[in-house]
Amino acid sequence: MNMKFESFIEEFTEIWASSDIEKLAALISKDYKAREVTSNGQIVDFGYEESIQGWDQGFQYVKESDSSWILKAMWTSSLREDEVMAVISASMNINGKPLETANLFFDTFKQVDGKWMLVRSYVEAGVKAV
Repeated sequence: MNMKFESFIEEFTEIWASSDIEKLAALISKDYKAREVTSNGQIVDFGYEESIQGWDQGFQYVKESDSSWILKAMWTSSLREDEVMAVISASMNINGKPLETANLFFDTFKQVDGKWMLVRSYVEAGVKAV
């Protein structure tokens, strides 16, 4: 695994943890595609615009409720010469207490013009926090 990606994924999770929508949006491809399986098993497909709206809502909640993110980059693997998958567990501390559930993100990043961009995600929502 290339160290450049390892540095990038650290930066990505730091931006996420800071709830900075502008910086995060700059790391998501306009061609982004995602699928989420909700905690009740519903499958939801969405793209860039819906993703940014969802991130923005989540970030606003964190800021307004004085909560914080619990993020763990659990695993990374090269898929292709210019693509890497990262598995990230995301949960929250609310009122100083960690949630018992998390969302598990299987995120694919592609190098575009020398810059890593999030291009695809598969998300399992409401799983047991790790």
